[in-house]
Amino acid sequence: MVRHGFHLRLCRTCGHVRCCDDSPNRRATKHFHKTHHPIIEGYNPPEGWGSCCVDEIMLDLSDRATPHNGPIPRYY
Repeated sequence: MVRHGFHLRLCRTCGHVRCCDDSPNRRATKHFHKTHHPIIEGYNPPEGWGSCCVDEIMLDLSDRATPHNGPIPRYY
């Protein structure tokens, strides 16, 4: 269940879902520092963008957004 006001981020490597960096614990960045998985995606609803934590750039994922039905695909 997604609570109103929470913005979720999906790790495109392992599928881990965390709160955005606007949350008090900056959880998306913490996941990157712990795992070195560089690409995150806006995930609620599919927002069509991603971000690379290494290069600090935004990515256009509008034609490759992770689907919300079925298993979350992994992008190795």
